[in-house]
Amino acid sequence: MLRIDILTVVPELLDSPLSHSIPGRAVKKGLAQIYVHNLRKYGLGPRLTVDDYSYGGDAGMVMMVEPVFRMIEELTAERHYDEIIYMAPDGETLTQGIANELSLKENIIILCGHYKGIDERIREHLITREISVGDFVVSGGEIPAALLADSIIRLLPGVLTDETSALSDSFQDGLVSPPVYTRPAEFNGWKVPDVLLSGNPKLIRAWQDEQALERTRERRPELLK
Repeated sequence: MLRIDILTVVPELLDSPLSHSIPGRAVKKGLAQIYVHNLRKYGLGPRLTVDDYSYGGDAGMVMMVEPVFRMIEELTAERHYDEIIYMAPDGETLTQGIANELSLKENIIILCGHYKGIDERIREHLITREISVGDFVVSGGEIPAALLADSIIRLLPGVLTDETSALSDSFQDGLVSPPVYTRPAEFNGWKVPDVLLSGNPKLIRAWQDEQALERTRERRPELLK
């Protein structure tokens, strides 16, 4: 069973996305474990401080070493972790391949940055992998962490009602997915392609492959390189 521990200073941001839909169902079915840890447990002083001003005088607060170190120390004393991941804007960009790889792990820690970021010594000595969800900055790593967790959990055996569904997702074969349709076959004069109504699996598959290739060429040509 996959276990994901998420370290954050704003645990409330993770309550809804991880307790509903596919992640929530995976936990209820006993296929995954998700634990959200409040770093303020190890905050310093009476106010449980987890951040301080940066050396050098730059604007913005920086997450401190001690709370993160103590939380990771507590967790790693209980079990081995395959990866300790920091959600970082300058990390490797999340891909379907990375999600596939991480879905084969047993224990993962995800650290959410906040404020201006985390003390560099955490990245140097504790983090094993850094992942970005894109070339942009958000208020903290909580939403990216939820996104990463969801992308991993949906790949676990038994999580999706039809396990073959994930195999046809965009990027699984290096292409984006072809267009999809459902009932009714015609609405407002807009028709479903005849081939999808033909009942011929061979013709349907050939059409889907052609559409996936054409859509990738138009929208994500870099994938074809």
